[in-house]
Amino acid sequence: MKKIFFILTFFLCVFFTGCSSDNSPSISNSNKEEYQKIQLVMAVNGTDTQIDSKVANKFADLVSEASNGNVTISVYPNDQLASGNATKGIEMLAVGAVDLAAYATSVMAVLDEKIGIATIPYTFSNYTEAKQVIDTSGGKYYEKLLADKGITYLGSFHNGFRQISNNKHEVRTPEDVKGLKIRVPGGEVYMDFFNTLGADPIAMSWSEVFTAVQQGTIDGQENGVSITKSAKMNEVQKYITIWNYSYENDLFVANSKIWNTLEPKTQQLLREKAKEACNWGRQQVENEEDGIIAEFEEDAIIVTKLTPEELNTFKNAVEPVREKFINKYGKENYNAFINK
Repeated sequence: MKKIFFILTFFLCVFFTGCSSDNSPSISNSNKEEYQKIQLVMAVNGTDTQIDSKVANKFADLVSEASNGNVTISVYPNDQLASGNATKGIEMLAVGAVDLAAYATSVMAVLDEKIGIATIPYTFSNYTEAKQVIDTSGGKYYEKLLADKGITYLGSFHNGFRQISNNKHEVRTPEDVKGLKIRVPGGEVYMDFFNTLGADPIAMSWSEVFTAVQQGTIDGQENGVSITKSAKMNEVQKYITIWNYSYENDLFVANSKIWNTLEPKTQQLLREKAKEACNWGRQQVENEEDGIIAEFEEDAIIVTKLTPEELNTFKNAVEPVREKFINKYGKENYNAFINK
């Protein structure tokens, strides 16, 4: 009788898998459930189609999946929580009104102008160089500088190398820039760069640029090709020059007070997924640029790609701008962004 009972018990265990030695799925689910149940708010400045929004949404998906839905990220593009005002958005991050954010360094420079140090003209030659530097000494620089502002640095991704587009004529030499009314996002680096070349730089909200170009209030703008396309600038601009004059990156950050209230396991998850999302975003920007440029050419836009000799002419012309801001922000600080 005992033998029959044992056999019956064995088959019941196998049938219900409760006594099975292979119960790894339940262990995996249990681990996911260990994450605290929390909803975090993340702000970005770009539209739904721009890279900062894409990276933020990718991050939210990665975190939700890895935590089994316990940790969720609500993403607000277009600085919705700050009524479209990026400066106010940075202030909200600093005081903890939002938990997480991704902003371009030129925008975050309202906290400390030295945050924009990598935007100094011709700091990087290509994306590979930018990644190598920012993932080492550059990232440590951001981490230390932001920590003093109550912000935790989690990663960086490409906003893109900035190019110039206009409606007047092809830009191939410094003389071609003279007199052009070019929209810039503000900030001394961009203003001085174009002033040095004899242009008329105009600080203007990005939301106003398309109409301003369309109406002839300004001649053109400077931005990465992906943003130029997503904003449909190619519909109202005839010329674009690929000159990689300034590298812009977005910083993936968190309010430190809020960050420090999170469980260590949650912090580790967010760090890992922020890094994964940033690397994904970098790849997106790099992969799409050549295709976008090809699309511009198909649309009969005149795309000018400078030769190394032509590029050196611009570099020589703006060397005083480079020296000014390297000295202003500190040579030791700038060393963190030199490819060694």
